[in-house]
Amino acid sequence: MSALLEVDAVRAGYGSVMIVHDVSLRLERGELVTIIGPNGAGKSTLLKAIFGLLPVSEGQVRLEGNEVTDEMPSRIVRLGVSFVPQTENVFPSLTIRENLAMGGYQRSGDVDDRIAEVLGLFPELAERPGARASHLSGGQRQALAIARALMLDPKVLLLDEPTAALSPVRRGEIFDRLQAVREGGVALLMVEQNAREALAISDRAYLLVDGRNAHEQAGPEMLANPEVGRMFLGLDSADGEDGA
Repeated sequence: MSALLEVDAVRAGYGSVMIVHDVSLRLERGELVTIIGPNGAGKSTLLKAIFGLLPVSEGQVRLEGNEVTDEMPSRIVRLGVSFVPQTENVFPSLTIRENLAMGGYQRSGDVDDRIAEVLGLFPELAERPGARASHLSGGQRQALAIARALMLDPKVLLLDEPTAALSPVRRGEIFDRLQAVREGGVALLMVEQNAREALAISDRAYLLVDGRNAHEQAGPEMLANPEVGRMFLGLDSADGEDGA
């Protein structure tokens, strides 16, 4: 059987400037897969190309075996893929409940039952559904962005730096929620700079360097890989502690 999501030798960028070069990856049903790499490696560009926000110059993107390369994002959403960008991912002037209702705009019929289901995964949001997003903490906003993306029951959730600029406590809360989302049957493909924490909960991981595949490994195995740890995770291979 085909993987749920397949990226095959994709090249993408901005105009004539290619950022992603022949990158391939796969996401199986029920997996959490993390993409790590240095700044400028093409991680976010890759997610945007998968979601149709940037054109693919070469290669293919397939969902459940069907090609979706360069489909419009609205079409990608209808096919079962949701995307949480790093910034500007909620409506600040709307309440939590209103944000979720906006996330479910393509649902037929009443969205109240789905809002209740989604809030069940995010108790910190369920406690104050009438609060405006502008009054939420950074971690709560990220939780709301993820919750809003879940309103359409996606098969695949793409996340770009979901814990950026969050405190260690808030990062842990977001990672806990993402594991709960995976346990609910949604496959996740995540770009993450807080790589050590992300790899620890990932089924598999890809390392991108200069817009190219550099390494693929199970998440905990990549976390324990001394070369990856030394070069990209700030670990000293001699003792496993943070490097100087």
